[in-house]
Amino acid sequence: MNFKHLSQSIPIKKITIWALSIGLLFFGFLSNTWRVAEQNWFDNHQKDTESHIMGRMVKSRQDGIFSAGGLNGWGTAKSTDAEWIPPTERTPQYTAYLHNLTFENFSTYNSQPGGQGMIFSLLDRLIPFSQQTKLTLFYVLTALLSAIALAFIIGWFYEAFGGWVAIFVIASVVLSQWLTVFGKNLWWSLWAFYLPMLVVLYFLKHHRETLDRQHIRFGILIAIAVFIKCFINGFEYITTTLVMMLVPFVYYAVLDKWSGRECLKWSFVAGLGSGVAIFFTLILLCFQIGAVKDGFMDGVAHVIWSFGKRTYGEAEDFPPVYAASLNAGTLSVVMTYMNGVFFDLNNYLSIENAFISNVLLKIRYYYLIVLFIAMSALLFWRSHKVMQTERQRHFIALICATWFSILAPLSWFVIFKAHSYIHTHMSFLLWQMPFTLFGFAVFGTAVIIRAKRYAHHAT
Repeated sequence: MNFKHLSQSIPIKKITIWALSIGLLFFGFLSNTWRVAEQNWFDNHQKDTESHIMGRMVKSRQDGIFSAGGLNGWGTAKSTDAEWIPPTERTPQYTAYLHNLTFENFSTYNSQPGGQGMIFSLLDRLIPFSQQTKLTLFYVLTALLSAIALAFIIGWFYEAFGGWVAIFVIASVVLSQWLTVFGKNLWWSLWAFYLPMLVVLYFLKHHRETLDRQHIRFGILIAIAVFIKCFINGFEYITTTLVMMLVPFVYYAVLDKWSGRECLKWSFVAGLGSGVAIFFTLILLCFQIGAVKDGFMDGVAHVIWSFGKRTYGEAEDFPPVYAASLNAGTLSVVMTYMNGVFFDLNNYLSIENAFISNVLLKIRYYYLIVLFIAMSALLFWRSHKVMQTERQRHFIALICATWFSILAPLSWFVIFKAHSYIHTHMSFLLWQMPFTLFGFAVFGTAVIIRAKRYAHHAT
C-alpha cells in the first residue's frame, strides 16, 4: 500500500467535503438556489422580525449603538420623512434604513438583548458602502456563518463515519426548507443556535483522553458559547439549544463507556456553565429594559411575564389574544409539528392529484421519524451481528445520540407549548436542531453497511 498517497488523499477528501458543504449550504441559504423553498416564502419569511434589526440600525445611526438600551425595535419615521416611504417597500423599517431616514419614536423589543442588532449597527458604521450594498453584505455574512456552523457538524460526521455518511447529512441540510428560509435572516442568526453544541462536540472529540483535567476549562467554554448565543438572539429556543448541546455527551458517553458518576459530573459542569451564562444574560437584559423603562425591576417583571405567556401561564392573567395558546393541549401541539413538511417535492413537480401532492410528495417529519426508527433497528441489528466491537460501539453511540436528540425540539414544543401553538410559521425549524441531521446519519450508515454487504456477496 502506498501510505504516502493515502495520507495525501485524506486531506483532499476532507477539504472536498468542507468545500461542498459550505458551497451548497451558502448558496441555498443566500438565494434559495436549489429551490428547496417556495420562492415567495423564501423572499418574505420572517421579514417582520428582521425589521427589528433595520430599526435598530437606524436608531444606532441616529442616537448611538447603545441608545434605547441597545435593544432592537421598530421606529416611526419623522413626519417630514414620511413622503419618502414608497408603498412597495416591505416595511417602513427597511425604507428608513435604505434611505437614511430618522425616527421620531422608537419602540423596543424587550425579550432579548439584541446583540445581533448591535453588531450589525457597528458594521453599518464601519463599512463605507451604500446602504443597499451593506445590507447585501450582512446577508452574505449571516448565510456564510450559518453554512460554516453546519459544515462543522458535517465535518465531524465525516471524521467519525466517513464521506458517504457526511453526504447524507449534507443532503439533510440542503433539502430542509426550514433551514433554507432561516439561513440568512439577520434576526435569527441561525449559526448561534448551533454554537454551544459545536463547542461540546469538538472539545470532547479532541480531549477524550484528558477529560478528567478539563472541568474548569470546559465549563468556561460552555459559559462563553451559551452567553454568545443568548446575547446574539436571546432566549429563542433556549431549551432546544441546551438539549442539543448535550447530544455529543450522549455519543461520547456511550462510545467511551462513561460511568454514571462521570455522566453526572459532566452534566453538572455543562449545567453550571450554561446557568451562569443565562443568569448574566438575564441580568443584562433587565438592565437594558430598565434603561428604557423605570428601572431594573421593570426588566425582571417583563422577563417573568414573557415566560408565563410562552409556557403554561393562567389565561386570565394575560390579554385575550393569548388565551387559545395557553389553553391548548400539549399533545395536539406536538402532533402539529410532527405533521410539518421537511421537504416538498411539489416545488419541482406539478401533480394535480391531491393525494399524491399532499401525502406522497410532501415529506413530513413523522415520515422521517418512522424512517429513522427502521434504520436504527437495522443498524443496531447489523452492528451486533457482523461488526467488530470497536465499530459496533460507534454505531450504538450514534443511535443513542440520535434518539436523545429528538428531545431537543420536543423540549420546546412541550415546555414552551403556548409559544409553539402560535408560531407554527417558524418552529418547525427545531427538528433540525439536530435531530434530522443525526437521523440522516443513521439512515446513511445503515444504507452503506447494507450496500457493502451486497457488494461483498456479489464478489
